[in-house]
Formats: sequence, structure tokens, C-alpha cells
Amino acid sequence: MRLRGIGCMLTLALGILWAPLAAEAQQTKPIPRIGFLASSAERAQSRLAAFQQELRELGYMEGKNLVIEQRYAAGDFARLPDLAADLVRLHVDVILTAGAPAAHAAQQSTITIPIVMGNAADPVGTGLVASLARPGGNITGLSDFNLGVVTKRLELLKEIVPSASRVAVLLNPANPTNPLQLQEIQAVAPALGVTLLSFEAKEANDIDRAFTAMHKERVEALIVFGDPMFGTHLRLIVDLAAQSRLPASYGGRDSVDAGGLMSYGTNFSDLFRRAATYVDKILKGAKPADLPIEQPMKFELVINLKTAQALGLTIPPTLLFQADEVIR
Repeated sequence: MRLRGIGCMLTLALGILWAPLAAEAQQTKPIPRIGFLASSAERAQSRLAAFQQELRELGYMEGKNLVIEQRYAAGDFARLPDLAADLVRLHVDVILTAGAPAAHAAQQSTITIPIVMGNAADPVGTGLVASLARPGGNITGLSDFNLGVVTKRLELLKEIVPSASRVAVLLNPANPTNPLQLQEIQAVAPALGVTLLSFEAKEANDIDRAFTAMHKERVEALIVFGDPMFGTHLRLIVDLAAQSRLPASYGGRDSVDAGGLMSYGTNFSDLFRRAATYVDKILKGAKPADLPIEQPMKFELVINLKTAQALGLTIPPTLLFQADEVIR
């Protein structure tokens, strides 16, 4: 009995000693760190905000049980590899990327840290992942690539400017998805009574030259393909379209917020909200290779009535009814 009593006392004493140690170990558990890599802060802020909001819904609070390290290239894609390497040196738990250039930079910097693409066009075709269903490696996330969207944009633009027969397409030939989109839109153009004229721009200096060429060709409307370089120089493109009095269609609503006429395309806030669920699963032990790449589920039509009025255009009521948002 005495031995049993001594054993109980020893167990109690050890328990008393162990409790503070266990509590201290729990308190010192590392807080997960997310690296966020993007080409430009201005373009990425709304997407990051959507990601952060969904994280809060999932129970994460920055500064308490999560840290986000943000790195931006200020529109200079050549800086992305160094910024990605910096996040790797910080030993972040996951890297979230905005846009394909950021995803490629992260891919080149690490084969061990999980990478979640918030958006990337054609991740299979550009070599980011093996397939959508089985991405393999350390990359997963979401694609914003949908060929059918660009044909819908031409149809909507034609509804706004039914008289337009010569439509310019501004594209970046260095972007592997842009030539694919051009093929897609060329296939439907004849049925809409449209002749497409393509104008290429690989860097900012090419944009001015492209608009000069459009003027010489007497185009009547413009479609701007989605491209990170175009996103970085969005204000320039919108201003040149206004100066040229060209009704222009864009892929993202940020263009319309900047003064563009209309946009139809992926809802990027929705993509980045969904990216938060990927990060949550990975922090809980899931492997990127086992998480299939998701494609866009929500598309939005945004129209700027102020720009339409400045161009002397009347937006059909049926189109206004379809719009997700009308900027007045």
C-alpha cells in the first residue's frame, strides 16, 4: 500500500511538472507562414483581400495563428525569381502565387515547399503541372483559363457596337495562351460579320506602337487579351483606347474600374477565395500532388456606362440586365 501511495505521489508530481512543459510546447508551436508572390501590388490587392477573408472564415487570424509574407515585383517580371527565393529562405509553409509568371518563379525556386496558384492560365500547357486531375509535384491551385470566354467577349462587344466590322485584338505572342485565344476567336468572327486584325505587344513600348497601327488600319473596336504584362500597364491601355475612341472589351473588371468600357471573364475574387481552402488543406497535411487543379466557376460581366456615354454608345437594356455590375 505504501509503495502504491508513493507511486501515485510520483505520478502526480511528474504530472505537475509536465503540465507547464506541455503548455509551453503548445505555446511555442510555430505559426504557419504563407508567402504571397505577385507581379504588382496594385493588381493583386483585391485578390489578396478575398483570400484573407476566406482564411478568416476558416478560422485563421493574421498575427495570431497565421503570418502572410507579401512580395511584389512592381511590374518587373525579372524580379520574381529573387522574390520567390526570398520566400524560400524564410521557410514559409506555403507559397500562394498570383499569375503564371509568379507561379513559374516559385516553381523554379523550390521543389519541396507547397505552391498554390491563385490563378494561372493553362498550367498544363505551360509546364507548371502534369495534368489538372493529377498535378504531381509540389504545385496545385486554380486555373483562370477558359477558351470559350473570349468568344463570348466578342459576341458581347458586337451587341454594344453592332456596326463594328473591323475589330482589333491586342495580344502578347510570348504568352502561350494568347495565340490559342486568337484561334478560338477567329473561328467565330465570320459568323458575326467581323474581320479580326491582330496587333502584338511583348513589352510596354510595343503598346503605343500597336495603337498607332490600329489607327492606320481604321479599326472600330478592340479586344484586349488577358496577360500579366497588359495587367501591369492597364492604365496605359485604357487611356490609349479612350484617346483612340475605341470601344474596348477586357478580361477582368479591374479594367472597367480603370475606365474601360466592358469586361467579361473570370471572377478572380472567387478564385482566390477558393485558393484559401487549398492552403487550409495543405496546412492540415494534404499534399499538393493529391489536390486537383480547379477551373473557373464564376464569370462576370461589368459595364462602364460613363465610358459608353463618352464614346456615344447606347448599351442595350438586355445587356444591362445581364450585367453583374454597371458602373454609372
